Amino acid sequence: MRFEMKSSLPVLMSALLILAAPFVRADVKPSKIFGDHMVLQRDMPVPVWGKADPGEKVTVSFAGQKKSVVAGGNGKWRLTLKPLKASAKGSEMTISGKNTVKFKDVLVGEVWVCCGQSNMELGVGAIGDLMKLMPEAKKMPIHSFVIKDHITLEPSDKCEGEWRAEPPSSAVAFGFAYFLNKKIDVPIGIIQTSWGSAYIEGWMPIELTKQLPHFKKWMDRVRSDKDIMKAVSLVVEQFEKHGRIDSKYYDDPKKDEAFKKTLAHKPGYTDNANVFARTQPNLLYNAMLHPVIPYAVRGMVWYQGEANAENWKDATQYAESLQLWTKALRKIWKNENFHMLGVMLPGFGKMMGGSPKPKEMEYPGNITWAYMRESQMKLLSLPHTGIANTVDLGDARNIHPHDKKPLCERLALIAARYVYGQKIVAVGPIFSKYKVKGNKLYIKFTHAEGLKTSDGEPPKGFWLTDKEHKEWFPAKARIIGDIVELTSDKVPNPAACRYAFAAKPTLNLVNGAGLPAYPFRTDTWNPYDK
Repeated sequence: MRFEMKSSLPVLMSALLILAAPFVRADVKPSKIFGDHMVLQRDMPVPVWGKADPGEKVTVSFAGQKKSVVAGGNGKWRLTLKPLKASAKGSEMTISGKNTVKFKDVLVGEVWVCCGQSNMELGVGAIGDLMKLMPEAKKMPIHSFVIKDHITLEPSDKCEGEWRAEPPSSAVAFGFAYFLNKKIDVPIGIIQTSWGSAYIEGWMPIELTKQLPHFKKWMDRVRSDKDIMKAVSLVVEQFEKHGRIDSKYYDDPKKDEAFKKTLAHKPGYTDNANVFARTQPNLLYNAMLHPVIPYAVRGMVWYQGEANAENWKDATQYAESLQLWTKALRKIWKNENFHMLGVMLPGFGKMMGGSPKPKEMEYPGNITWAYMRESQMKLLSLPHTGIANTVDLGDARNIHPHDKKPLCERLALIAARYVYGQKIVAVGPIFSKYKVKGNKLYIKFTHAEGLKTSDGEPPKGFWLTDKEHKEWFPAKARIIGDIVELTSDKVPNPAACRYAFAAKPTLNLVNGAGLPAYPFRTDTWNPYDK
């Protein structure tokens, strides 16, 4: 029988593919969060994971440990090294299966995720007093992994970035790492993941829609709108192809125009693709946080809130969001001791819904970032949390203030005391309780040993009001031990006090360590119910 070439060629090709199939294999590929110069977390189990052939045996060797695991049917594998001791001497990790991968200069120390929006992203090069520390910092065991801007519709395992044997680019992440190393003298690893203008909801896993109605409503609105989903898909496509967003698509300028047209009649949506990408819910978590999990870390430094402080309702709701998000991260990381260190929003002159008004920056009755700071302070109701006070810092007219060094020092102090157990004073005076006696109101503080003022003048920033009028007047303040006595000729029957509860207050109250008192109010009044 004679076969025609037309019919015999497919048969021949099929036979060759069948014969070749047993020899086709996938290399062992650890997650990209692992690499040369990485820092592994000391004193806790260290997960290592990646992909290989289904059923392939993968072995990880490091620091005298040798662990093996068999890849699952989907090719994914994961094993866990026993807790490691800190080491500033670079070692080698070997990961082997049908091939071998080696990572050099691996340190063991303290690993922190530094996450947030533009004030976390702001480069160290813009902050002169931190740049002065750079020559010394480059000689210190501070390594960093900066995650590239990215978004995905579903949680991704692809980690965009690489470890470098150098400090992080973020000013806050750099300063925190520098001062923390000074405090605890072990290698510091920073995983920097931040993007300007991002809402906290952008960093949330979709599971939180079950607990946060406003988050669910936002997600439902986005997913049910065909135009918005089309715009999201176009932006995701550009990220997948080019790794960044530009004003025009390289492959097809028509897609840039299509993106703009989909949003042309959508109130509240920008047709700037870059801004659009970073201000959508859930997408940053999927692409810039999920791929890091479950890399062993001590916790997170979180500097965000500006985007959520546009109005009073959002600012007050933030307290619940921040607490539930923190709990969610602990659950996803399977680490109830995951530490969350937040940065309070600094002094800034903007009124919610208005422009800076210098004469009103001190007045505690205005609706300002004071409510966001109050929400941030409520994080302290959870264990293993801290808030760096910055209300005495900031710039009335610049949302990206340059006085970052003091807040970095304060973050390192909080970590040294409350994470690493050093017996030091790490925070300033915090409101404890108050009492009214006649025409005087007394405020008691914790963390107030050596309570004083930084300039020797009477305490500033205290205001009093009565129950009837709720009009605030500056109070005369006097320090008595860990108590501040307040009076005002304008308020003979004081009912409530506010301290530093304003846009950009002038302050001088500190403890013996020179750390500033935290803002507070004794009332719970809704500003719209006067």
